[in-house]
Amino acid sequence: MKRAILLILDSVGIGAAPDAAEYGDAGANTLVHIAAAAGGLRLPCLQRLGLGNIPGLLDKANEIAGVPPAAAPEASFGVMREVSCGKDTTTGHWEMAGLELKEGFRLFPGAYPSFPAELIGAFEAETRRKVIGNKAASGTVIIEELGPRQMRTGEWIVYTSSDSVMQIAAHEEIIPPAELYRGCEAARRIADHYRIGRVIARPYLGRPGGFRRTAGRRDYSYPMPEPSVLERLEAAGVTVTAVGKIEDIFNRRGITRSFHTAGNADTQAKLLELGGPAPAEELVFANLIDFDMLYGHRRDAAGYAAALEKTDQFLEKFITGLGQDSILIITADHGNDPTFRGTDHTREFVPLLVFIPGRPGKSLGNRNGFYDVAQSLAAWFGIGPMPRGQSFLFGG
Repeated sequence: MKRAILLILDSVGIGAAPDAAEYGDAGANTLVHIAAAAGGLRLPCLQRLGLGNIPGLLDKANEIAGVPPAAAPEASFGVMREVSCGKDTTTGHWEMAGLELKEGFRLFPGAYPSFPAELIGAFEAETRRKVIGNKAASGTVIIEELGPRQMRTGEWIVYTSSDSVMQIAAHEEIIPPAELYRGCEAARRIADHYRIGRVIARPYLGRPGGFRRTAGRRDYSYPMPEPSVLERLEAAGVTVTAVGKIEDIFNRRGITRSFHTAGNADTQAKLLELGGPAPAEELVFANLIDFDMLYGHRRDAAGYAAALEKTDQFLEKFITGLGQDSILIITADHGNDPTFRGTDHTREFVPLLVFIPGRPGKSLGNRNGFYDVAQSLAAWFGIGPMPRGQSFLFGG
């Protein structure tokens, strides 16, 4: 039985895209700059697979410190350029699943009021709670700022970021998670009219000065404009297993079963549990969120480097359990250079590693469109071609 594992290293970009300047990201390079800041990365498994060979496809001068090119890489290696308009989670994942967004999601000003009065008014009327915040902010910062007031008044904390997101934070003892999720479902219906990429539920606990976000985060994405490769696979009888936030990104469409996880370590443990021979044809689609959420947005290069090295140790164990009928595709959805200005995602190329046990690696070159992943998955499972992209398998 064939199995494919699509592993997203969330935000691990590998160099500014040709149109990076249009996004204010000229000069960004997540992996290369993290390696330089750390004095070199120790990624022996990824190095053997061919991670160090990828910069040479773009600019040989920008090698990943500590990760030299492999003389005989064990995986095929390439680099992908995003075609869709945007540099956010939803856009990147959807393009990998075969879609192309020619119109980006709407962004909102950082200063109060970020969201228009009509949107906030409709949300307040439907949920019967008032809104505070309504500005761009770090989630942890705005919870410390407005959490004490929320505990007194029961108002929603609503905020945005540089991405197209409407985030709603609620103390679990004041607004129970079930009510928060209902509120986010209402916000999602309203947000559709404003083309907002995601509504995100952000539950938290604690007392002033010691608030902490819980693992109950949920994402509610904009409606997908067309079927993805996930739906095509599921319709063909392939089990589609989502690990992490994948189910939320795809609005639960094309997902056979899902495992919500708290972070990288939890996701990696679940992947190891799911490893071994496949009982049926299966796509396992997983996202390692900590790179972006904990280290990229917070501009923590040292933490980012340490998380990469821990993931390399996980991969060393994981690939030994893959059977001859398995394919492992490792890539990313966008960049988030922790050495770059601001706290936003960065418009970058993303790395591509394709490991099939027993097959030697080769160069896959510079791929124009993340949707080459979807086309390749369609070829792997033999379900017929997707509308976009070129397969990087079987000589494609």
